[in-house]
Amino acid sequence: MTDFLTTTRHTYAIVAENYDEFAPPIAEDVQDRALLTAFADLVRDAGPVADLGCGTGRVAAYLASAGLDVTGIDLSPEMLAIARRDHPELRFSEGSLLELDLPDGGLAGAAAWYSIIHTPPARLPEVAAELFRVLRPGGHLQLAFHVGDRRHHRTDGYGKDGFSLDIYWLPVERVCGLLSGAGFEILTQVLRDPAARVPQGRVLARKPAE
Repeated sequence: MTDFLTTTRHTYAIVAENYDEFAPPIAEDVQDRALLTAFADLVRDAGPVADLGCGTGRVAAYLASAGLDVTGIDLSPEMLAIARRDHPELRFSEGSLLELDLPDGGLAGAAAWYSIIHTPPARLPEVAAELFRVLRPGGHLQLAFHVGDRRHHRTDGYGKDGFSLDIYWLPVERVCGLLSGAGFEILTQVLRDPAARVPQGRVLARKPAE
């Protein structure tokens, strides 16, 4: 397994039980709730949707409550175990954004909520190409990520320490460029909390219809 995938998987094995204490439910965040509701409105009744990098399933659960046929996919077995425990009505499976076990054009929509933040920027074109592959023509992608231009290295967090993890902060325009380079149309760019220590980015994109 690629080194960054190994370290990411190891870190989330350590923090899995504490993760949700530091990640409030989507329904409590007015801005993200609005963005994900808009995404749900675009893909509802169009076919299956995946929450890629689903973690403990909080985004998948919100999308399911909005009427979507959603599956969660994550790299970490420990995070998936909690997702299955807390959301037994939903489907979850293990996988990597670099090589998803999904058919070409199989999804009407995909959400990747902070799922690209541990991927080295040099590998992000591969991720963008894989996201493009699994979406059907006209399918929509919703991304969330940290905004900046740096590599942030962490050895503690979520009430735990003893791990080593890189987090990449990316300019919104660079993320849009990566998606455009893979063939996506950019629909919406959002910069959340620009004065915060770590601003947050949101991008909604579409695979062009045939």
